[in-house]
Amino acid sequence: MKYSAFALASLLVSTAAFAEEDRTGWPDSFTVATASQGGTYFAYGSGWANLVAEELGLTGGGEVTGGPGQNMALVHTGDTQFGMTTMGPAAEAIRGESPIAPGLQMTNACAMFPMYQTPFSVTALSSSGITAISEIPDGARIGFGPAGSTSDTYFPRMMETLGVDFERRNGSWSDLGGQLQDGLIDVIAFAAGVPVPAVSQLEVQTDVNIIEFTEDEQSTIMEAFPVASFEIAADTYTTLENDARSVSMWNFAIANCDLPESFVHAVVDIIMSDNDRMVNIHRAARSTVPENWDKNGGVIAWHPGAARWFIENAGADIPADQIHGG
Repeated sequence: MKYSAFALASLLVSTAAFAEEDRTGWPDSFTVATASQGGTYFAYGSGWANLVAEELGLTGGGEVTGGPGQNMALVHTGDTQFGMTTMGPAAEAIRGESPIAPGLQMTNACAMFPMYQTPFSVTALSSSGITAISEIPDGARIGFGPAGSTSDTYFPRMMETLGVDFERRNGSWSDLGGQLQDGLIDVIAFAAGVPVPAVSQLEVQTDVNIIEFTEDEQSTIMEAFPVASFEIAADTYTTLENDARSVSMWNFAIANCDLPESFVHAVVDIIMSDNDRMVNIHRAARSTVPENWDKNGGVIAWHPGAARWFIENAGADIPADQIHGG
């Protein structure tokens, strides 16, 4: 592994390094804004919050929220110290176009580290007979996740672009999984890191179809929305026999820009210096590696503590005007 030597060295000196770190202005506790239970954000975010809290000797944990859009607002205002967001909702929030707070430019939420890509995928019960997007019947009840989430923001527009007629339903991923099983909705349109806990749970309890985009559908979506091509690996779910064609958006962890540089630097060091620990929290963290620092693409200003870590340890070329405070 490219960073294994660095990771080993970091582990050997971590206790001493964190003890010697200047903790001026550090909070005694922190919260990571995640999303609804049953989704990847909650599992991933609560996991790294607990890891950081243990390593730094602080009190910290994940908080259930409405997802990426709300997380930008919570971190911007300082209601939570950390959060997680997707690049599309983040860009809208920074421009002041977030449906959470129209007109408010959320520029006090800073980039901290790359997380993973969020694939957009569709799941239905096998008993429904739905095996393709084009087979979703008119008026189908589709669950799009929590209101204001990445899925709820983009997937309805994607479905409309593909000519699907539907009734929109919202709820936590866990709740929607139960509704799908009970026949209260027909389809769930997921935008979440894979494997999605709610889908894995459904697979255990019933037969499901995980529906991929056709090549034409994928191309149409990529032309209309800020997404990239993605394949959900066949080993992600027991239901899949082959890789499933999808599209995705990158996710980034964010920090309130006013947090001390030394604090954010220490947090990023814990997350980025040992990928195996992160993968143990959630398999989506296989993409939480230093070389993916560039997936920010200049959308979110970097926290100075995070920028310093990536410049020093990943050779990141981050211009001064992309770091909060210049």
